Amino acid sequence: MTRRIYVYFALTFLLGAVVGGGSVFYYGWHSGVLHRGAPSRRAVVRRLARGLDLSDAQVQQLSQIMDDAEKKHQQLQEQFRPQFQALHEETRDRIRKILNPDQVARFDEINRQFEQRIHQRMRP
Repeated sequence: MTRRIYVYFALTFLLGAVVGGGSVFYYGWHSGVLHRGAPSRRAVVRRLARGLDLSDAQVQQLSQIMDDAEKKHQQLQEQFRPQFQALHEETRDRIRKILNPDQVARFDEINRQFEQRIHQRMRP
């Protein structure tokens, strides 16, 4: 009898974990939390057009505003990219100074893989 109670308890716990995990995944997927990166400009325009019940003229104006903002954002990124790269390189150099030669080789490989993943994600 006590064995049956333990089995029911374990099954109840397992079922709760599965339902809870599924619920979290469902919420994350439909809220956009699990989607990679920022939403595209078109998705933002579409969402605002629906949510605000915009006219066609307003959608056109909104698209232009979003295009202008995206261009300015890219310009700012280009302007400050050298400073961020210098900071990253300085940080890597400081980290290398505390590592032994074997660790430096592994650290450089980890950084190479990280940079490769970043560049893959940035490709259109």
